[in-house]
Amino acid sequence: MISHNKPTLGQREVIAAKRVINSGWVAQGREVVAFEDEISDFFGLDSRSAVVVSSGTSALFLALWVLQSKGSRVGVPVYSCSALRNAVEMAGAIPIYIDCKEDSPNSDLNAEQVSMIDILISPSMYGIPIDVQSNRSYKVIEDLAQAFGAKENGERIGLRGEIGICSFYATKIITSGGQGGVVFSNDINLIDEIKDYREFDNRRDEKIRFNFQMTDVQAAIGREQLSQFSTFNQKRDEIFSIYKSAGLNLLDCNNTKNTPVRYRAVLRVKKPKIIINRLKTYGVRAIVPIELDELLDDSVSYKNAEYISRHTVSLPIYPDLDNNIAKKISQVVTDIKQ
Repeated sequence: MISHNKPTLGQREVIAAKRVINSGWVAQGREVVAFEDEISDFFGLDSRSAVVVSSGTSALFLALWVLQSKGSRVGVPVYSCSALRNAVEMAGAIPIYIDCKEDSPNSDLNAEQVSMIDILISPSMYGIPIDVQSNRSYKVIEDLAQAFGAKENGERIGLRGEIGICSFYATKIITSGGQGGVVFSNDINLIDEIKDYREFDNRRDEKIRFNFQMTDVQAAIGREQLSQFSTFNQKRDEIFSIYKSAGLNLLDCNNTKNTPVRYRAVLRVKKPKIIINRLKTYGVRAIVPIELDELLDDSVSYKNAEYISRHTVSLPIYPDLDNNIAKKISQVVTDIKQ
């Protein structure tokens, strides 16, 4: 079966992990510091401007914590991962759910709910950069779990708010070996507070802290992945272009100032199950990216999110996917009459 998504790991990552294991130090250490500095450089920040942690959810929780979100109203896209809701509730904040735009999986920042919020969690869904409003009354956490490396006006996104976060889960743009995340910011004071929170052991004060640390094994794998970002990104572009050139109606970036990363190839269709079942007969796994019952709030109707949930299919796209397989997938889909 051709996977819908999978990590791209090879000998470089194996060698890096072995190097750390053979060093005798596998917990948080030099590799973590080096990874943090390399991520800082990736975003054009000074060294020490990033802090790597145990998961993307941990990163989001820490961003909410450092922005003192307890009791605050936090804007959460209803069309997104449950980890966002979980982090908000863990931080003691109040989620305010926001529908997506009619022509995009990203949040509609003109929705009336936005006027109610103190903080916005702002993911760029499927690698399509969200347009962050510069004239706003709320703080912004940019979530790059699906858009690591995307650009606006030639500059990497992630720094248009107070703080940025990203997940390095197994099937993200890059991975630190299965789990991991990062928080980064132009405000070094926020980063220093988070690092202090993460350093939980052998402290002499009464301050509550928690173990959100990444291991050196994970960091070494993450460093190898980061060094291959351009190669991975180019291959994702190739596969997305194969689908587009076949005439597939994919969700895409409508703003010419933005450069997306191709985390997902999401097809607009009338009947998703027909596509999914037909591809399955060819040994290809496709999915509905966010099912209707996975929307984060079912207490009221969210017209745009519900429509996208009912009318989209996510096709395989990852660096290890053979271009000929992508062409075959395109042919199978175009042969289906809807």
